[in-house]
Amino acid sequence: MQHDDIAARIEACGDADGGRVGSYRDKGVYHLYLLETEAPIARLKPTGTGDEVRLGYWSHRRKWEDADDMGGVVMPLDDALEFIANEGIFWTWT
Repeated sequence: MQHDDIAARIEACGDADGGRVGSYRDKGVYHLYLLETEAPIARLKPTGTGDEVRLGYWSHRRKWEDADDMGGVVMPLDDALEFIANEGIFWTWT
């Protein structure tokens, strides 16, 4: 999957959410943040397999951590964006 396609799909998801979420790419990893406060929401790291991404969240330790204790959650991009929208762990520090 092309990185431009991932960025466009993330942007479309942010627009559907009322434009509250922004994103940027750094070293091949996509970071989602709340536009109003610039608080980090989620990190999406492409796995290189189709459109699958590994999810990370901003923890109380002030660093990115896997969304699962067992090596991280990997899922297709659209599922990941829906998961982020509905799981409180991603919104704790916003």
